[in-house]
Amino acid sequence: MTMIVFLLCLAGFVAIGLASVRKAEASKKDYYLASSNVRPAMAGLSAVATNNSGYMFIGVIGFTYATGLAAIWLMVGWILGDFLASLFIHRRLREVTESSGQVSFGAVVAKWSGQDFGLWRKIAAVIAVLFLGAYAAAQIAAGGKALQGVLGWSPQTGAMISAALILAYSAFGGIRASIWTDAAQSIVMVFAMSLLLFVAVAGRGGIDATYLEMAAIPGYLNLFPEDLLFPGLLGMALFVLGWMFAGLSVIGQPHVMVRFMALNEPSDMAAARGWYYGYFTLFYLLATGVGLMSRLYLPDLGALDPELALPTMAVELLPAALVGVILAGIFAATMSTADSLVLACSAAITSDLAGGRIQKAWVMKSVTAGVTIMALMFALSGSRSVFSLVILAWSTLACAFGPLMIVQALGRRLNQPTAIALMLGGVAIAFAWRMQGWHDQVYEGLPGILIPTLIGLAISHKAPARDAAQSAPASGTAPSQV
Repeated sequence: MTMIVFLLCLAGFVAIGLASVRKAEASKKDYYLASSNVRPAMAGLSAVATNNSGYMFIGVIGFTYATGLAAIWLMVGWILGDFLASLFIHRRLREVTESSGQVSFGAVVAKWSGQDFGLWRKIAAVIAVLFLGAYAAAQIAAGGKALQGVLGWSPQTGAMISAALILAYSAFGGIRASIWTDAAQSIVMVFAMSLLLFVAVAGRGGIDATYLEMAAIPGYLNLFPEDLLFPGLLGMALFVLGWMFAGLSVIGQPHVMVRFMALNEPSDMAAARGWYYGYFTLFYLLATGVGLMSRLYLPDLGALDPELALPTMAVELLPAALVGVILAGIFAATMSTADSLVLACSAAITSDLAGGRIQKAWVMKSVTAGVTIMALMFALSGSRSVFSLVILAWSTLACAFGPLMIVQALGRRLNQPTAIALMLGGVAIAFAWRMQGWHDQVYEGLPGILIPTLIGLAISHKAPARDAAQSAPASGTAPSQV
C-alpha cells in the first residue's frame, strides 16, 4: 500500500508537469521564464517549495535531531535574513529582468547597472553550473535516502527514480512545468509534515508530556549550542547572525530568484512575498518540530544516520498508506528543488557560457537532460551528507553573487574587474573559513558576503542620476511593497 500511494502521488506530479507543456511556446524566454506571466500565488509557492527542499525534510530534521532546540535559530535567522534581503532586491531584480530582456539570472545581474559584464557573466556561469549541479545531486541523494528509510531500497535506486521523474517533465516543459508541479508539491509537503508532527505528539501523550520527555535529555532544550566559536553573548550573537546571512543568501540562488524574475508584474511582488513567507514560516516550524520529536522515537539513530530520522519515524508511527504520503512529500521536496536547479544550470550554459547563441528548443531541452544525468552521476558517487552539501553550495553561490547584487541595488556602480574580484574574493573567503573549521559555529556566508560587500561599497561610486534610478529601489515605495 505504501508503494501504491507513493506512486500515485508521483504520477500526479508528473501529469501536472506534462500538462503545462500545452501552454509552452517555442522560445527561450518561455522555457526559462514562462514568458514572465506567472501569478503571485504560483510564484510564491514555487519559490518556497524550491527553497524548502530535500534539505528541509532530510537535512534540517537530521540537524535538529542531533542539535536539539538550538536548531530553531536556523529558522529564525534564515527567514529573517531572507525577508530583509527581499525588501530591496526582489522587485528590482524583476524590473531589471524586464528592462534587460535577459532570461538567465547571471545575465540579469551582469546588466544590472546598464553595463555589460561579459567576462564576469561567463565566470559566474561556471561557478553556477558547478555548485548548482552539486546542489541538484544533493536533492537527488535525499530522494534516495527517503526510499532507503521507508522501503529499504538502496539509495542508488531512489536517486535514479528521482532523476528520471525530474527528466520526464523538466526537460520538456521548462520552468512552467517546474512551477506548476512546485505548487502541487508544496501542498503535499506541508500536509505530510503536519500529519507526522500531529501523530508524533499524540503518540507521546500530548504537548505537556512531550515537553517533559524532551527536558529529560541533557542539553536538548538548550536555546543555544554549547560549542560556540566565542563564549557568552558574542558567541550567541555570531551564531544567530550567521544564520541570518544564510537566509540573506537566497539572493544568490538562481533557482529560487528566477521564480520572482518570472512574476507577471513587478507590482505583484508584495502578494508573492505574502505567499512565500507565510508558507515558509509554517513549514519550517513543522520541520523543526518533527526533528525534535524524532529524538524521542529514535534515540539510537544518531549512531547510524540522523538524516534518516523522518522516513524511519514515519514507518514506526503511521499506517502504510500514510507512509506513502510522507514518502511522496519527501520526493516532492527533492524534485521541486532539483528540477529548478537543473533548469538554472541549463540557462547558465545556453545563455551565458554559449553567449546567447543557442535558441533552438531541442538544444535547450538536451542541455537540461544532460545536466540531470550529470547530477545523478554525482549523487551516485558522492558520500557527503545532504545538509553539508547543500550548505556548501548555498554559501558558495551566495558569496559569489550576493555582494555585487547588494552593491548595485543600493545604487552604486563598479567596473568589471572589481565585480570579478568581489565574486572570487567572496568565494575564497567562504572556503578559507570552512577550511579552518569555523563553519560549524558561524556560517561561512557571513564573512563571505559581508567583507566583499563592504569593500564594494567603499570603492564603488554613486551611479549617475539615470543609472541610479535604474539600480536603486523605486522611490516612494514602502519596504513592505517591494
